[in-house]
Amino acid sequence: MFKKPNSLKIKPGDLIKHETKKHIFKKFLLVLLIFLAYFFYIAKKYGVQEGFFVAILTWSFFVLCTPIADAGFLIDLPLRLILKVRMFIAEIFVWIFALSMNIYAVLFNPIVYEKTKILKLFKYILENPLPFWSIILISMIGTFVSIEFGDELLDKTQHKQRKLYQKNKHHFKIIIIFFLFAISFVLYDFLLKKLGINLPI
Repeated sequence: MFKKPNSLKIKPGDLIKHETKKHIFKKFLLVLLIFLAYFFYIAKKYGVQEGFFVAILTWSFFVLCTPIADAGFLIDLPLRLILKVRMFIAEIFVWIFALSMNIYAVLFNPIVYEKTKILKLFKYILENPLPFWSIILISMIGTFVSIEFGDELLDKTQHKQRKLYQKNKHHFKIIIIFFLFAISFVLYDFLLKKLGINLPI
């Protein structure tokens, strides 16, 4: 099932030489740049310590509530390169960390969710398990499918060699459609509650 450690070795030059690895490396750099820019903005607004916590919780929102593994790449890719751990395994620990941070925040610092609109929406999802935790479930399925695609990108050198992606890309598109429907419903309900509008059912 899992490849031997030798097959997980990636030379630094491979990240700019192989088209598949170049693709995932560019995505990693883009996500890192966005996260750093967001952190500096939040740190300037709330201070470094509180800004870091707000940034981490925002990052955890994108880990837990989006069906792609882009946020997790910030940890997954370095672990794959340095420790030769498959990103699928690393993503499990990413999810455990993201969940742990939110359990801590809910128990000891719930006011932090009022700092940004994204965190307010995140809190709304967390406070309404039925039906809104379905967002987290759909996101989990999508994330672990997409992270398999990410591992395949690092295992191959050309896009035409990506058999796993070619075989399952339509299933992933279906997951994305379900996610978009579910998140649209959450946003609609959230906005109605914020505006104080109660629609009769």
